[in-house]
Amino acid sequence: MPSSSPLYLIILIGLLGGVAVGLQSPLASLMSQRLGLLESIFIVHVGGALAAMLPLMLRSGGNLGRWQSVPWYALLAGLFGVIVIAAVSYMIPRIGVAGSIITVVTGQLMIGAILDHFGWLGALERPLEPVRLLGMGIVLLGVWLTVK
Repeated sequence: MPSSSPLYLIILIGLLGGVAVGLQSPLASLMSQRLGLLESIFIVHVGGALAAMLPLMLRSGGNLGRWQSVPWYALLAGLFGVIVIAAVSYMIPRIGVAGSIITVVTGQLMIGAILDHFGWLGALERPLEPVRLLGMGIVLLGVWLTVK
């Protein structure tokens, strides 16, 4: 179902999310280097849980009581968050912030294109055409040139 939000608002929110990832990654890596990987992941997720808990409390829990209505595999999102924090915490001291972020974003682009192509996980179906494949190839080349 297409969004009724203006395109500029969608782009602005996306850029804000990108800035958040760009700042979260080196901060998590800094914690990981000083405390350890698991400790860093734990602190990041507890902090996120606390940040989400406050507005939820103001909304009397919102729809949280309906958590069992989501498909079981949707609950894997938390596990994937752990993988993201672990990956960037590992990569940043080895290839830098820019190289780490472009590599993670490229992984997101690749899985996003697959999800779009098949319409999996509620994605809008959008075929993986040769031009899109070429674009992803160029992005992969950019990753290589950035991290080498």
